Amino acid sequence: MLDKLKVLRGNIRMEKILGLITASILFFLSALHIYWAFGGKLTSVTVIPETNGKPTFVPSRGLTLLVALALFGFGIVALWASGNIFYPNKTSSIFSLSISFIFLGRAIGDFKLVGYFKKIKNTKFAKYDYIVYSPVCILLGISYLYLGWINF
Repeated sequence: MLDKLKVLRGNIRMEKILGLITASILFFLSALHIYWAFGGKLTSVTVIPETNGKPTFVPSRGLTLLVALALFGFGIVALWASGNIFYPNKTSSIFSLSISFIFLGRAIGDFKLVGYFKKIKNTKFAKYDYIVYSPVCILLGISYLYLGWINF
């Protein structure tokens, strides 16, 4: 098993593929936030936590663009830490490990509205969070944990 992993790492560079997949997800999410910032709507999907059938907050255009910029930056870090752009080093590892804690923390949640340990579980957002948002955060968190660990 270990020999197969060494061959895979030597020929294809698993880190590069993982970095490309991770960055692609984050670039897509960044573009989605830009779409939302300029008035785009996805009526079938709820992306804002809600209580009593109403959103808990209404994000401003500036905040939504800031999130888009952060997600884009996280994608660049994935490319850097995987060696797709620049050479991975300790700095890229520290960034990757920090980002992994952000995503894993998001998956755990705030114990009220988001994450696996939320109290409010009977809303449309809660269902999407349980099935889509938190699992994606776990996958991204593990991806960054791996990318940070290999170059540390």
